[in-house]
Amino acid sequence: MSTTKIIYGLYGDDDDLMHGVKAFNDKGIKINEVYTPFPVHGLDKALGLKKTRISDAAFFYGVYGVSIGALVTYYTMIHDWPQNIGGKPSFDWGHNMPAFVVPMFELMVFCAAHLMSLTYLVRNKMYPGAKPQNPDPRTTDDKFLMEFVSDDVETIKQILVDTGVEEITVKDA
Repeated sequence: MSTTKIIYGLYGDDDDLMHGVKAFNDKGIKINEVYTPFPVHGLDKALGLKKTRISDAAFFYGVYGVSIGALVTYYTMIHDWPQNIGGKPSFDWGHNMPAFVVPMFELMVFCAAHLMSLTYLVRNKMYPGAKPQNPDPRTTDDKFLMEFVSDDVETIKQILVDTGVEEITVKDA
């Protein structure tokens, strides 16, 4: 039987939570996860979280959207159904490209926004049918929760009490 436990510390104030995070960092104890009802400034740096790469994904999704826009406008206006509109030649996409900037921009924004949303949901396991990850629903209202996975339950409990925790829950891992 494993002695590893999951320890939850429930805080009522974000300042107490930040004090607790700093106390655990000073002791070198790893915090598994923190659940908050709103963004807490400085928490990401205190936990040592890396910068997200969603902006890189947004760039590539935007390039994908522009590429689709360019291909669609080329195919429809040059290859499939060429028309002489306003005296512009229909045999060259490059000469007509300024007229296609708006649809390409719109497809860029559309693809970037929708694919970023889907990426966010999949990355955070929030898609339909995913198992809920939040161990305490009060964290969606007004409480702050720190989660630990450790064998040293008593040390973690003592630090939680010293930092103003309201409630401690211990479960088997």
